[in-house]
Amino acid sequence: MAINYHYPVLFLIFVSLPLFSDAKLTVDYYSKSCPDFQKIVMETVFNKQSASVATAPGILRLFFHDCITDGCDASILITSNAYTPHAERDADLNLSLSGDAFDIVVRIKNALELICPGIVSCSDIVAQATRDLVKMVGGPFYTVRLGRKDSLDSDASKVDANLPLTNMTMDQIISKFTSKGFTVQEMVALTGAHTIGFTHCKEFSNRIFNFSKTSDADPTMHPKLVSGLRQVCHNYTKDPTMAAFNDIRSPGKFDNAYYQNILKGLGLLTSDYLLSVDPRTRPIVEVYAKDQQAFFRDFARAMEKLSVFGVKTGKQGEVRNRCDQFNNIPSA
Repeated sequence: MAINYHYPVLFLIFVSLPLFSDAKLTVDYYSKSCPDFQKIVMETVFNKQSASVATAPGILRLFFHDCITDGCDASILITSNAYTPHAERDADLNLSLSGDAFDIVVRIKNALELICPGIVSCSDIVAQATRDLVKMVGGPFYTVRLGRKDSLDSDASKVDANLPLTNMTMDQIISKFTSKGFTVQEMVALTGAHTIGFTHCKEFSNRIFNFSKTSDADPTMHPKLVSGLRQVCHNYTKDPTMAAFNDIRSPGKFDNAYYQNILKGLGLLTSDYLLSVDPRTRPIVEVYAKDQQAFFRDFARAMEKLSVFGVKTGKQGEVRNRCDQFNNIPSA
C-alpha cells in the first residue's frame, strides 16, 4: 500500500492570469523547425518511466505547480543563483517535487539540443511530456498545442500565495478554481490526477494520529485504511520521506479508482473527503466513479484548457538554452 519515496501528493492548483493565451499555439508548431520533437519526447519518457514508475506522477505534479504561478512557462525549472536568489523551485511547497520529473525534462532538452538547438522551449517539453506520460500509464490522450515561450522570471514568493492547502474548506478550494476560470466540474476532473502518485505522511498525519479529544483517528476514514497508514507512517516525524499511495487499489494506473475510493472513505486527505460529500462536488464524483470514460473525457478537456493557461508567446518569453537558467545570465 505504501512506498518510501520522495513523491508526494499532486495538488491541482492554479494562479489568476488574464486569459488562456492559446491563439499562437499550434499542434504542428515544430513540424519544420524540429520534426523529430514528438518522437524524441515519446522515446525519452518511455525509457524513463520504464526505469522509474514515479516519473509520471512526478511530471504531472510539476506541470501543475508550474502552471500556478505565471502560467505554463517552465518558471519552476529555474535554479536559484546570485541573479535569481529565490526561484520558484526553492519555495517550501515545491521542495518535495519529484527529482524524476526534473530529470526527464533535462533528458529531453539535451536530446533536442543535439538535433535542433535553440528551437524547443522547456515549457513545451513539460506540456508534451506530461501528456505522453499520462497516456503511457493508462490515461486519456489529449491535444497539446505548442509554441510556448519560457518565462523571464521565477519568484518563490508567488508560490505560497497561490497553492491551496490540504486543510482548506471546500469553499476555499472551489474559489481557487472558479476565480481563475475553471468550473467546479473541471476542478473535480483535474483532481482525478490523484489516481497516481504518492502522499507524504505529514500531509495526512493529523487524520490518523490524535485526531481529536474524542477520537484518535478521523472517523470519516475507513478503519482498515487508518490501521494500514499508521503502520506505514509510524516513524514519519523522524523520516519525512515516508509516503503512501494516493490510490491504494491501482496506484500505478491512471483510472477512475480514486473516485471510487473516496466515496468509501479511502482517501488520504481531508480535501478528498470533502470532495466526496460536498453537494456541489459529490454528484460529479459519483459519475466519474461509475463511468471512467466520462472522467477521461472531462479530464482530457480540462488538461487541454490548463495546458494553455497563461502561456507566454512571442517576446513575452524566450527559448532557454538550459531549462534551469535564463539565457541572459552574465558570464562569470
